[in-house]
Amino acid sequence: MITSSSNPKVKQIVQWQNKAKERRSAGIFLAEGFKMFGEAPEEWIREVYLSEGIQDRASAIPGMSEKLARVGCETVSQEVFRKMSDTQSPQGILCVLKRPQYSLEKLLNIPAPLFLVLENLQDPGNLGTIVRTGEGAGVTGIIMGAGTADLYNPKTIRATMGSVFRVPFVCTEDLGQAVARLRENGVRVYAAHLEGERYYDSFSFREGTAFLIGNEGAGLSAELASRADSYLKIPMEGSVESLNAAVTASILMYEVHRQRHCS
Repeated sequence: MITSSSNPKVKQIVQWQNKAKERRSAGIFLAEGFKMFGEAPEEWIREVYLSEGIQDRASAIPGMSEKLARVGCETVSQEVFRKMSDTQSPQGILCVLKRPQYSLEKLLNIPAPLFLVLENLQDPGNLGTIVRTGEGAGVTGIIMGAGTADLYNPKTIRATMGSVFRVPFVCTEDLGQAVARLRENGVRVYAAHLEGERYYDSFSFREGTAFLIGNEGAGLSAELASRADSYLKIPMEGSVESLNAAVTASILMYEVHRQRHCS
């Protein structure tokens, strides 16, 4: 059992929890909790840490003991685990996972794809919610610009509730170029924009579709918005001018799902 917070492995975990640059350099991310561990692809798992005394709880979850035996784990004292954890009430299990690699070109080969293109989203919770909702709505992939929050931020990972393991995503330094690739491959690009003249449900999204979603406060940049084929808007009552980015993305993704599967 690891009982010292000075242990090199413990110090490395703490560094990864706090520094995006270190996570990126190591090509890893962290996930906590039994649900996240249970859903994590085994081939992604590099290390697993259990808090002292949590083994009985783990053995009560179907398949958990078997998975732990296959991937291996280390036990740490409760005090050390609290230091390693990013949560206020740790469940007692933490895993280190390698980052997956996805290709936009491969995603474009999927018939009638549905993409979200995220520009400068800052809130980790918003991003995690978009990934989770994207899985529910059947999104093909999420494309993120360099200014968007770190997908591998522990808060973002928690907010995905496991969807990060199943929703493909691509990070790019040049969103404009990515949008150009979408259009070259027959994907129609829509900007959720205050200047939209038609409501979102007046468009047909049965073919390849991508939605541009901008920063929570500033919206889309003029440069990226200009690359859209069409602007669209969501009805607003009262004095509300715009919606939360995750809410906007959810409404649009589920309209695509409705058109393709429910009518």
